[in-house]
Amino acid sequence: MREAAATRAPPVRARFDRIAASKSLVFALCLLPLTWLAWDTLHGRLGTDPVARLEHRTGIWALRLLLATLAITPLRLLTKWHWSTRYRRMLGLFAFFYASVHLTIYLVIDLGGFWSQIFGEIAKKPYITVGFAAWLMMIPLAVTSTKAMMRRLGPNWLRLHRLVYAIGLCGALHFLWLVKSGNTIAVREPVIYLAVLLALLALRVPGWLRRWRSADVRRPAPTKTLRSGKA
Repeated sequence: MREAAATRAPPVRARFDRIAASKSLVFALCLLPLTWLAWDTLHGRLGTDPVARLEHRTGIWALRLLLATLAITPLRLLTKWHWSTRYRRMLGLFAFFYASVHLTIYLVIDLGGFWSQIFGEIAKKPYITVGFAAWLMMIPLAVTSTKAMMRRLGPNWLRLHRLVYAIGLCGALHFLWLVKSGNTIAVREPVIYLAVLLALLALRVPGWLRRWRSADVRRPAPTKTLRSGKA
């Protein structure tokens, strides 16, 4: 029996080694868009409106990585690739990173350091309102993404990280409302991202219904109290 267990151990260890090695590859791939953007910036390849290009490319990668994070659970359910969940935290943190770079470019370059204007912009422009709200909601998720915080928060950790659904919706709406409504070519891209988001959420509906039904079954039935009185 011990010899059989010893022969099974190396494949399991090798699988974990491959996952650890692939994490380094995923990390490098997530940094590639920023490296590409820096290269284009240094070589003046951002077109006639470089600030808009910087904002667009960092924002679009924040949204793409956020959608990739949301795709992990449907991928695991459809393919039984349970190892895919090991990449979720990295993808989520990179989504927050690109969203923070996107916001920094807007504050420092677009607004020219006049950060007090951001509150007026938030109140005046709905696409900035939902975009800023998405970034704010990402902060607690990034702070509590460690295993230590998962243990400390317990069941509340899962409740907190359900904010990712609202973040995804705000991010997609931010992109959609940003483009001009009369430009069908420009609107087509954010509509695709919104459709992908809705599809990823729709794939979760059966699981949500099963959990809701099981919770309803486990809920104790109300007990009837007998009133005491004289006959």
